[in-house]
Amino acid sequence: MNQSIKRYFSTTQTLLYSYLISLPLLLLYEVLIFIAQPDSEQVVRISVDVWIKTLFANFSQDVISITLIFVALIGIYVLYREHKKLTSLRLSYFGGMLFEATLYAFVLSILISTAVSNLLQIVQSSPIESLTLLQQMALSLGAGLYEELFFRVILVSGLLWLFKLLFSKQMSAYITAILLAAAIFSLLHFIGSMGDPFTLGSFLFRFLFGLALNAIYIWRGFGMAAWTHAIYDLMVIAF
Repeated sequence: MNQSIKRYFSTTQTLLYSYLISLPLLLLYEVLIFIAQPDSEQVVRISVDVWIKTLFANFSQDVISITLIFVALIGIYVLYREHKKLTSLRLSYFGGMLFEATLYAFVLSILISTAVSNLLQIVQSSPIESLTLLQQMALSLGAGLYEELFFRVILVSGLLWLFKLLFSKQMSAYITAILLAAAIFSLLHFIGSMGDPFTLGSFLFRFLFGLALNAIYIWRGFGMAAWTHAIYDLMVIAF
């Protein structure tokens, strides 16, 4: 691996790049939600987003503003912690990250879909297919942002911390955390009004997808996992 590629991988897995490349996901998600459902009394949102906004609603009715303030505070922390890297920030790397995420999403769409269809010979369907195209696009972007924030940053990181305390070998901690987080990720997709009907194939599909995203998160960071998830979901809508 030459030095430029090595520099790209080491630089783009940092907190600064993950935060900056995730901001467009948040903005696009909120804009598309507003455009797709401007007059709706019950707006369809990603479950994790609803959980977060319900929590924020305890402090203020204007949950969108609270969410943006929270994101801004995280940004202040990230910029303070990573301020030395700002002078070497390379905009071209963001294009490379989007290309990389698209490549991961494409490979996953082939490998996981083929594996599940060959093993169980079923076709998956989802309740979101009844929504408009804009709603589906918004939820795809929201899933990339909010589900990766919860299932990867909070769940995987939390499980890794716990299992590193319980196991003497780090490899055992990583394997257990990744497998358990993938199972939880899959199971929670069957809960709620917009949840999928439970089938073995659907569970296996989500489980394998969760495993792949866990690996991407650990290896490449939150931003890459978020965009891979979002682009994959957009591919599902398109094809």
